[in-house]
Amino acid sequence: MKKRSVALIMSAVMMMGAAMPMAAQAEEEYVIKLALTQGDVPREESAEVTWAERFEEEVEAKSDGRINVEIYPSGQLGSADESVTGLLNNSLEMTCVNISLFNSIYPNAMALSCPAIFANEENCDAVLAGEWGQSFFSDMASEAGVRVLSAFCNGMRCFTTTDDELTTVDSAKGITFRVMQNEVYEKMVSAIGANPVPMAGSEMYTALQNGTVDGQENPPVNILNDKTYEVQNYMVLDKHVASIVTFAISENFWSNLPEDLQQVVADAANTVTPEAEAVCKNLNENGVAKLEEYGMKVYEPTEEELAAWHDAMRDPCVEFIKDQLGADVMDGLLDAIETAK
Repeated sequence: MKKRSVALIMSAVMMMGAAMPMAAQAEEEYVIKLALTQGDVPREESAEVTWAERFEEEVEAKSDGRINVEIYPSGQLGSADESVTGLLNNSLEMTCVNISLFNSIYPNAMALSCPAIFANEENCDAVLAGEWGQSFFSDMASEAGVRVLSAFCNGMRCFTTTDDELTTVDSAKGITFRVMQNEVYEKMVSAIGANPVPMAGSEMYTALQNGTVDGQENPPVNILNDKTYEVQNYMVLDKHVASIVTFAISENFWSNLPEDLQQVVADAANTVTPEAEAVCKNLNENGVAKLEEYGMKVYEPTEEELAAWHDAMRDPCVEFIKDQLGADVMDGLLDAIETAK
């Protein structure tokens, strides 16, 4: 009996010892480093900062401290391109970048950079949230190793210049524009008779200040946040591309999160996205007037002039994308846009 009792005690101790690592693993803590190129500014001045800071609050509260979110603004962890690389090599958990930054790892993203296809911001958001968008982001996660938790249009991109006033599409001929490192944007600028210069966003302000390039293109909210108005005098509201901002997480990191924490992260993204969208809408609605206050001269094209801008860009870029990806991706997106209108 004594030997049996000892054996039972030893067995119980071994079972407890085996269970302890499992319990410890269940309560493992995680750190999400979230890199932004956007500056450290008040929430009301940046949709990206609003999203990041509210995401931090939601995740840390709902995970009971099991996830700690660390926000690194102002490119502290590198450029937008470097942040995307960080997601892939597991040196970074999350980042906020324009959708076009994923072209190099998921070529189908090129379709969303096509100019003059979305009617407005609402049309773009409806497509991203709809069946086409959800299928697109699901495929991207499995094929490229990056999961987009949130994506929305942060405004329609417009051209600005230092010395040459922009009005009609012909006024852009011969001007040198900084564009993102994106072949579609290069094709777009060439199609209007201008000269594209691909360049990282972190280099843009200095290039404009030094006259290395004549102009650039961004939505009003970015022109305000990046203080581009300090080195640009003219803007035309040609609204050539729906600028899509994404908040993305490493698929490897995501897949190693327990299911309950995956749900916390996904729920947090869903909760804070409408808040960030509201900030973005407010900034864009009031942004043009603010830029005029800062001294920029803004030209709003007539319907005919706007159509001429768009017509010059659209078909060359659609054909270029179809040549690169095949027709199915582009045609599927165009169908989804029409359905969402």
